[in-house]
Formats: sequence, C-alpha cells, structure tokens
Amino acid sequence: MRKYFGTDGVRGKANVFPMTSEFALLLGKAVAQTFKNGNKKHKIVVGKDTRISSYMFENAIVSGICSMGVDAIMLGVLPTPAIAFITRSLRADSGVVISASHNPYDDNGIKFFSNTGFKLNDDIEAKIENIIDTEDFNESSSEVGKAYRIETAIGRYVEYTKGTFDKNYDLKGLKIVLDCANGATYKVAPMAFEELGAEVHVIGDDPDGYNINDNCGAVHPERVAEKVVELGADLGISFDGDGDRVIFADEKGNIVNGDHILGICAQYMHTRGLLNGNTVVATVMSNIGLEKTLQGLGIDFIRSGVGDRYVIEEMLKGGYNLGGEQSGHIIFSDYNSTGDGMISAFQLLRAMVNENKPLSELAAFVEICPQVLKNFAVSSKVPIENLKETRRMIDDYETKFNGKGRILVRYSGTENKLRVMVEGEDLNFIKGITEEVGLKAVDEINKNFAGKI
Repeated sequence: MRKYFGTDGVRGKANVFPMTSEFALLLGKAVAQTFKNGNKKHKIVVGKDTRISSYMFENAIVSGICSMGVDAIMLGVLPTPAIAFITRSLRADSGVVISASHNPYDDNGIKFFSNTGFKLNDDIEAKIENIIDTEDFNESSSEVGKAYRIETAIGRYVEYTKGTFDKNYDLKGLKIVLDCANGATYKVAPMAFEELGAEVHVIGDDPDGYNINDNCGAVHPERVAEKVVELGADLGISFDGDGDRVIFADEKGNIVNGDHILGICAQYMHTRGLLNGNTVVATVMSNIGLEKTLQGLGIDFIRSGVGDRYVIEEMLKGGYNLGGEQSGHIIFSDYNSTGDGMISAFQLLRAMVNENKPLSELAAFVEICPQVLKNFAVSSKVPIENLKETRRMIDDYETKFNGKGRILVRYSGTENKLRVMVEGEDLNFIKGITEEVGLKAVDEINKNFAGKI
C-alpha cells in the first residue's frame, strides 16, 4: 500500500495536499536521495505540461533536487514520453514529469522515471514515501546541485519520433488535423508531422495555463472528428494534455480508440513478423471484441491491471513489444519505454501508408462489442470482494451472459468513484445492468460499511 502515490504518480488539486509546493519540494529531495549512487555527479531531468501550476511545482521540485547535491536539468514544456526518452538520452539518473495528463487545469501531478525511462515500480515509490515520512534526508552544506535548462530537447524528441516512421515513405498527400489539447504537444506535434510532408491543420495549440484539455484533446475526440469532416481531411489525431495517449478520427469522422489502434498495429506487425511472441498486452478494460478479433488472427492476448505501467510490466515479463489501453495509451517498446502519442500516431500512419488504405477500412476489422462504462460516487472504497450482495448480482448476470459478455467493477485510482463496465451483445440490456450493479454497490457500501472504513 502506498500513501501518496496513486496509479500514475502523485495526483490532486493544485495547492491542496499532497499537490502543494511544500510537498513537491520534499518529493524532489526524496527522489534525488533515492537515485544518488556513489560519488559521481548526478542529474535529474524535469519536464512539465502547460497548466499554470506546473511552473510553481517546477521551481519547488528543482529546489528539492538541488538541495541534495544533484543537478536539475529543466526541459520546459514537453510530452511525458519525451521526458522518458531524454532521461535515457542524457543518461540522467531519473526523470520528473509535472502533469495531470488528461485532467482539468486545476489538477496536477508529479510522476517519475528511472534512468532506463520506465515508470517507478511500487517498491521504489514506497521507498520515496518512507524517506519523506521519516525525514531521512542526507543534505550537505558542501553539496548543492546546479539548475540549468537545455533548449535542444524539443528538436531531439521531434527527430527521434520521426525516426520511428519508415525511412522510405513520407506523409505527402495526407491532410491531417491535429488536436494538441492546449497541452504538451502543441509545439512538437505540428513540427514533426509537417516535416514529414503532411498538410497539417492544428487546433488546441494555444495554451494559456487554464485551457489544457478544456473541450479538446483525446478526452474530447469529437472536436477533431468534426474538424476532419469540415476540412475533408484524411484523419484526425487527438493527443491528451501530456501527450502520452492518442485517439484518432477516420476520414468519415468516426472515433478510432486505443483498442482499434492496438488491433490495426497488431495485424500489421503480425503479418510482417514484427510482433514479439505473437502477443498483445492490454488491460482488463479493453473490449472483448478486440480479444476475439486478435485471437481469430492467431494472436495471443494478455490482460493486465489498469494503468500503462502495469501493461509495461507484463510486456517486459514476456518480452512483448506491443501493448496498451483503450484510452489511447499505446506502448511500442521497440521505440519508447512508456505510452507515446506521437510514436503511436506514426506507427498507425505507417500501416495506412504501407497498406494504402483509409483509416476507416483499417479499423473496420476490429469487431467492437457494445460496452458501457459508468462512474458512481462512493463514500469509501470497500474491497469489492466484501460486497457480497453486489458480487452475487455480478455472478448471476455473468452466468446469463454465457461467455458473450462480462462485468468489471473497480475503483478509480485517484477519486472516490466506483467504475462499472459491462459488455454484451444488447446495448440496452447492458445499460440497465451497469446502472443496477453500480447502485447496488453504492447502497451496500452506505448500508453496511458507512463510517467503518
């Protein structure tokens, strides 16, 4: 159990504990202490998204890092996967990202990468928490780190992502709409796609500190879909606020989500012998239709817990090179150590260009089963196995599904919310089940566990 870390770093409302400047300084000190090893000079890279509080947290974290005798390299506004790449490229000891990803501007978060560019595992996060709680800092008045900026990081990342696209092809003749969510991709994405020859139309590229993810980006893909139809574009590419996830719109304005992306790229890689272990890793949230589609191609399908770092853990365990989430976190481990929206876009475009097919045709073969997901506010997160009446209801419905549907009930990692997802052949039927299971769980928590947890 971790005290401050959730499923993806430390998250919360800016200026409300734990997302305060004071705690950010402690996190900076603790991560510096965790990754100091021997007497060599150490360095940690720090990047951020465009929300207004990210500048405040940047100063606090850098101050904490330098107070431990470690240098802080400030990269400015860059996507989360760019920080992972630059951490490896500069051979830094760790990387820090200040971002709340797809959340509104008044939220923020702090997440870390190891020197290999992978997100920290639970044990290291627990170690950081313990250093903070015990105030076990080894500051020295004779050791103070240096803080400085690197202006070339944007160019490095753009060139790196472009390099993942086939060298014998370009994007000339393609009209692409980019939605940068007023976030971390607002500079790098237009630059990369234009340099490969695409005709690029950009929206969501005017951040003001308050408009990140505001009715734009991957959580609102309908905006880019409308623009695609309006402009007669070939496709739309919609990033989230920190650029680690991507959702597409095809030329007809249909939304193409992470399950479609996994299916398209898995088929492309499979037919060319590029899919390691002939296996795709997804989460428990991925549609059962994707699983059946890939199995029909002879591709194995493994499910992990929710969160891209759990996908990556499964991928590392089996040596697989493709995995991801329905939400658009797609990991191509041949190229980066975390979900990367721009690399995902280039890999899907690689399939489009090589196959010479529109996106709608490529996505059509993934047979998506009707799915309903609904959130329910709860007073406490009682372990699901303790909700006996709810479990009985779930078991009864899954028996009725007879293998043609499923029910998944889990808590949000960052909010007091219960998420109920139901899949089945009849949309109206599963809508009713979603509501019934969610309300039963809330009622059981309030009736039997209120004030006890």
